[in-house]
Amino acid sequence: MFDSLSEKIGEVFSKLKGQGTINESSLDNALREIRIALLEADVSLDVTKNFIENIREKSLGQEVLKSISPSQMVVKIVNDELIKILGSENYEISFKSTPPVVILMVGLQGSGKTTSTAKLAKRLIEKNKKNVLIASLDIYRPAAQKQLQTLGEDNNIDSLDIIEGEKPIEILKRAEKKAQKDSYDVLILDSAGRNNIDKKMMDEVVAISNEVKITETLLVVDSMAGQDSVNTAKNFSEKLNLTGIILTRVDGDSRGGAALSMKTITQKPIKFIGVGEKINEFEEFYPDRIAGRILGMGDVVSLVEKASLEIDQKEAEKLQTKFLKGRFTLSDYSSQLDQITKMGGIQGLIKYLPGMKGLKDKIEDSIDKGKMIESQKAIISSMTKKEKSFPDIIKASRKIRISKGSGTNVQDVNKLLKQFKKMSQMMKKFGKNKNLGSMMGPGQLTDINSILNKKN
Repeated sequence: MFDSLSEKIGEVFSKLKGQGTINESSLDNALREIRIALLEADVSLDVTKNFIENIREKSLGQEVLKSISPSQMVVKIVNDELIKILGSENYEISFKSTPPVVILMVGLQGSGKTTSTAKLAKRLIEKNKKNVLIASLDIYRPAAQKQLQTLGEDNNIDSLDIIEGEKPIEILKRAEKKAQKDSYDVLILDSAGRNNIDKKMMDEVVAISNEVKITETLLVVDSMAGQDSVNTAKNFSEKLNLTGIILTRVDGDSRGGAALSMKTITQKPIKFIGVGEKINEFEEFYPDRIAGRILGMGDVVSLVEKASLEIDQKEAEKLQTKFLKGRFTLSDYSSQLDQITKMGGIQGLIKYLPGMKGLKDKIEDSIDKGKMIESQKAIISSMTKKEKSFPDIIKASRKIRISKGSGTNVQDVNKLLKQFKKMSQMMKKFGKNKNLGSMMGPGQLTDINSILNKKN
């Protein structure tokens, strides 16, 4: 996300840092390059113009240009202005209404609305611990209801049974009755989309709103559409009482202009972003964190949140105990590889880490779309139980057998064993540090969620 924009802004800042001092001329040159980068990223002209003017005005003060680190001051100003146009704060789903909280999903066909319905439900179940029911009101698109039902079945999300021939209002009433009867916390309604905004679609959405108390009306738009998605959001916001926006396919949008223009033009907050095809590749939209990613500062907080959702806490504590006692085996190493895979692989983690922008391409060149992890797991799977526990016994003949069994070569086996040995040595050092051991023991694990809640 924002790859091209991030790279170009990074180049601008590198030039500024290299100059040591900043004057009005050098600042104007830098802002000109940032302006071009924003326009190439498909940020609207008006948003870009105001953004650049605000930065210039705030950067020309004597306290900035005459400061010890003027380039860093400019970076901070750019960061603050990015946060401002992205929305300044995170807007969460409101659960203040009497259950069930009703969320209405609206949008054009092909925007990813049905998939986002399932993703949002999964997010509310796992992160917010809510009991969620999903229901499709789309009787027009072939197999639309079945698609949502299948997504529910595949991901342990309760969905309303399909009754052929029902009208949207009839489906709505049945869904509301079931949600109330079975004590669901949240009811998410997937409304019918159209190829464009028309009177029939709007009339139907209004009718739905009149039948049930809607807590949230979320518009789903495709970020790949660039400024078209912003225009779509603007048109919807003029006709409906939208409470927020979901941007889909953000992972495929190297420009990012839709996100940077959306809040300013529509005056509606972006609440969630879809960052991949998988059900768990769905994130809350935090303007400050997104600004950090754009400026190459990483997003460690989101990485920690992602880990807390994807990683089994009990398994993590077991591994932690083994680390500190120096009893780390190849089976444990394989479990760690599984956790990395769950979190999107090496490539999926890079975007969250600060200072990784320059290494991104190198890492991606050396790792063929996760095949390295698959290869290492295959090697470990080809070992006997004894070999996994005592890798020192793996000599030449065993290496040949393991490489043949895993479809790799002896060099790959050697590389894995070398990596594992280094990690084991590091874990033993940690284990000998009594202070570290007492600080990180199973009974002393930090409650990540409480920290995050305090920060947010």
